[in-house]
Amino acid sequence: MLKVVVTGGAGFIGSAVCRHLVKDKACEVLNLDKLTYAGVPESLKEIEDSPLYRFEKADVCDKTAVAAIFADYQPDAVMHLAAESHVDRSIDGPATFIETNIVGTYTMLECARDYWNGLSEGKKERFRFHHISTDEVYGSLGDDGLFEETTPYDPRSPYSASKASSDHLVKAWFHTYGLPVVITNCSNNYGPYHFPEKLIPLVILNALDEKPLPIYGKGDNIRDWLYVEDHAKALVAVVASGELGETYNVGGRNERTNLEVVETICSILDELRPRTEGSYKDLITFVADRPGHDARYAIDATKLETELGWKAQENFDTGIRRTIQWYLDNDWWWRPIREGRYSGERLGKA
Repeated sequence: MLKVVVTGGAGFIGSAVCRHLVKDKACEVLNLDKLTYAGVPESLKEIEDSPLYRFEKADVCDKTAVAAIFADYQPDAVMHLAAESHVDRSIDGPATFIETNIVGTYTMLECARDYWNGLSEGKKERFRFHHISTDEVYGSLGDDGLFEETTPYDPRSPYSASKASSDHLVKAWFHTYGLPVVITNCSNNYGPYHFPEKLIPLVILNALDEKPLPIYGKGDNIRDWLYVEDHAKALVAVVASGELGETYNVGGRNERTNLEVVETICSILDELRPRTEGSYKDLITFVADRPGHDARYAIDATKLETELGWKAQENFDTGIRRTIQWYLDNDWWWRPIREGRYSGERLGKA
């Protein structure tokens, strides 16, 4: 039975990975999470009583705590998702992103290396360190082309720069020390348990509260959307079978402008929970663009699809409908967040 340490497992993607590992793969999972504002333990409600699941509150920058977890848990793999991940927050306060995303990744690598060096040959050969990153490290695309694993890095925000830095550290630890690593870079995720600072959950919940639906600039920025449960399956496939030292891009092949995304959400809500008067589209409000807003992201996932046999199961139309229905059915999860930690105010105005 595979034993996996998942860092950031109380976050959006991390919780999906934990649920998939425990429920679908019968793996033992230790969730290492600091529980920042975006860490929501309730996202693990489905598995919190499983004997396969364990939670440890710790900071990935705390070398003593992380080393103790390695020594005690004796994992076969690490899936490193813990990161500050919101571009707007990185504009307002970059220091936290440098600390968590760069120093935290360095700390995880060093603790993993110390642990790996002490393993028997058999266990040493099986061990994997999987670093989960973002397509934003590649910068911004024009009207044509896709991000490939060989695309030069060109980060444009404090967030993407910090993630690019962490990617380079992971590659250096592979080439310098031989640490068995794999890296994935993903497109924009969406789905259940998504903290409501991000576009899709923010728009859904603002609409339900009859609040304005803010769209940056003209709404013509394009993103490739990936359903989070498809992403979790891809990540597990890579940590299990990916070639050491390699990068795999994970994308949904679902490009949409931000305006198209918001209008689709409004149309589905008009059907599932109609307003008393008018359409939810009447709430759309165009606001000043954020600084350094990348024009377009799009992933070429061919390498992952051909080498490991993964393919996204949800297209955007099916996935967004599932997502909206989940938010309609699960206000027990999101309402305390909206009423406490984040009510929907604009970030990233620096």
